[in-house]
Parts: sequence; C-alpha cells; structure tokens
Amino acid sequence: MNIIELAEAHPEINITVKAGELIEAIEYCVNKTRKELERQITDDNTETYPSPDQVAKILSVDKSTLWRWKKQGYLVPVEIGGKRRYKMSDIKKILEG
Repeated sequence: MNIIELAEAHPEINITVKAGELIEAIEYCVNKTRKELERQITDDNTETYPSPDQVAKILSVDKSTLWRWKKQGYLVPVEIGGKRRYKMSDIKKILEG
C-alpha cells in the first residue's frame, strides 16, 4: 500500500513518511491535477450542439424566446442532419454576458 492509498483508506491517522514517499505523493497529486486540467481544457475546446429543448433549459427561457432570438439574429441555430441545433460556444457567450 502506498502513502496515497493509506491516506485515502484512513484519513484520520497520523503517519511519518520518508522524504522519497513524500516526493512520490506530491508527484502523484501534481500528475492527477494536470490530467484533470487537460481533460477540462479538451472538454472546453470541444464544440457541442444541444437541442432547442436543452438550450431553453440551460438559458432558462421558453422555446418561443429562442425562435424570437433567431429572428433577431441574437442566437441563430445551425442545421445538423435536418435538425435544428445550437452551438454551445454561442450559448456560453450569452451566459457570460
């Protein structure tokens, strides 16, 4: 059992660690954090296309508001496979103000 597994299994105990084990634990934490940040960056750069129902829920508006915004050019959907979808990047711009 390594120090990370021990700490996760018994978070209430006090332990004495060797410097090498401490370095190993720090490297583990840094690598875990790096991988999570890389995943978040990848997710943020991936364009998604939610449906009108999903967009209405995300923006807390009625679907008639989406129709009106389309006519005004404020939030224009795209056609994907004959279905109306919205670019998540456009929705995020609205949410960010």
